Amino acid sequence: MERTPVHQGQQRHHGVQGAGTGCTIGALIASGFDSGNLGSNTPGGFAPYGWSSVMTAVATSGIVFSFNGFQSPINMAGEARNPSRSIPFGVVGSILIAAVIYVGLQVAFLGALRPSDLAHGWHGLDFSSPFAQLAMALSLNWLMLTLYFDAFISPSGTGAAYMASTSRMIFAMQRNGTMPEIFGRMHPLYHVPRPAMYFNLAVSYLFLFFFRGWGTLAAVISVATVISYLTGPISVASLRRSAPDLPRPLSLPGMGLIAPLAFIFASLVLYWARWPLTGQIIFLIIAALPVYFWYQHKGGWHDFGREVKGALWMMLYLPAMALLSCIGSHEFGGSGLLPYGTDMAVVALTSLAFYQWGARSGWRTRYLEQEHDPAAVLALHEDVLAATKPLNPAPANR
Repeated sequence: MERTPVHQGQQRHHGVQGAGTGCTIGALIASGFDSGNLGSNTPGGFAPYGWSSVMTAVATSGIVFSFNGFQSPINMAGEARNPSRSIPFGVVGSILIAAVIYVGLQVAFLGALRPSDLAHGWHGLDFSSPFAQLAMALSLNWLMLTLYFDAFISPSGTGAAYMASTSRMIFAMQRNGTMPEIFGRMHPLYHVPRPAMYFNLAVSYLFLFFFRGWGTLAAVISVATVISYLTGPISVASLRRSAPDLPRPLSLPGMGLIAPLAFIFASLVLYWARWPLTGQIIFLIIAALPVYFWYQHKGGWHDFGREVKGALWMMLYLPAMALLSCIGSHEFGGSGLLPYGTDMAVVALTSLAFYQWGARSGWRTRYLEQEHDPAAVLALHEDVLAATKPLNPAPANR
């Protein structure tokens, strides 16, 4: 995979975010900013590895993962007092803040480089930890120490946020009947799904064991995250078509345009990840189908035929994307059957066709009917109350 050493270094040292970010940007700019590094006069010119490498870096170098924090407000939206105000503020705000931080870091890094550093072109940079090593080259030893310390501390904040949101997702999956009953249990004192948290921790260790190193782990997680984005646009379009009467605490205008564009862009990012990585991740996801069949068996195959028909678009979309990646242009690791430029147009048109198919595949399921069934809602609330009830309640005050 063709990437600049800067991108490789960012993969190994992605912890410059957090409290030291503003200090890093300010210190690097104050040390001497050469705006000529941002132009086309440097050896090799602007984007010397081509735009395909830029796109691949977006898909696999942790950039997608860096912006993934917008999911946390959505995952915790069920506890929001005013979703119509809180969710847009949290989602849009997190994306804008991340964009400002990372663009600022990139501009500061590029401007702080000395002309001698670029004498042999951008490929001459070989930083395993670019910001810290650049700070050391500029005699900013205090900044170097701060960056290394921050690289150790800052991931804990991300880990805490994802542990909370992911455990809630596992808890919700159990309520939908797609996870074992144990993951639906709440701690009697702290009211958190502790078994779901343990399961999330175990999966994290498995990923660290099989995908060692930040570069490999970032690529795998980024591609898998992009695939998870694909269901959002389909779901909102299908719900608006099959259940328009459901109460919607948050209603976004222009979704008829936003949803298909989001699906197309997510498909393009998946394609940019390059073959064979795209095919490997898609294979891992398809290989999990036996788990779905197992829970269908336990549930008595209720509406199985209809559910398979409704999910057929996704079951065929993933192999189709793997095939397009395999026969795509050389720039994205394919065989070259589809030339560069044409390949992305074919991916966009194919994904649009699958979007239309998926949006029309939904129907009003039994889960949606619970919204208007007081008995079902009451039963669900009783389950939650029973799961969160303390084992040894404290005596009432007298």
